Amino acid sequence: QVQLVESGGGLVEPGGSLRLSCAASGSIFRVNAMAWYRQAPVKQRELVAAVTYSGITNYLDSVKGRFIISRDNAKNTWYLRMNVLKPEDTAVYYCNAEITIGTVNELATSNYWGQGTQVTVSS
Repeated sequence: QVQLVESGGGLVEPGGSLRLSCAASGSIFRVNAMAWYRQAPVKQRELVAAVTYSGITNYLDSVKGRFIISRDNAKNTWYLRMNVLKPEDTAVYYCNAEITIGTVNELATSNYWGQGTQVTVSS
């Protein structure tokens, strides 16, 4: 079994910063792509940022220059540093990863989600 545990959400004023963390645990062979999604009320879930195993990143246009995704492969952990937060960034943020589990004799790759963490940007 694989678990993704998120931390770091909360309430912040406009212009402030937060850092989200997501740690994967279990019978992990390798965490491949890692990502953060968000879902605001009455909106569809959207991809905020992603990073490949080799470190190539991709961002939602509205967060470019403000958010930074990073990863620590040794810890199977990834982060989302959010700067200059705006009220429109308010949402539940979910971490996501493509993870290969098992041993070299028997590997399987699946997609996993964290439980979600609330980020509220308000004065």
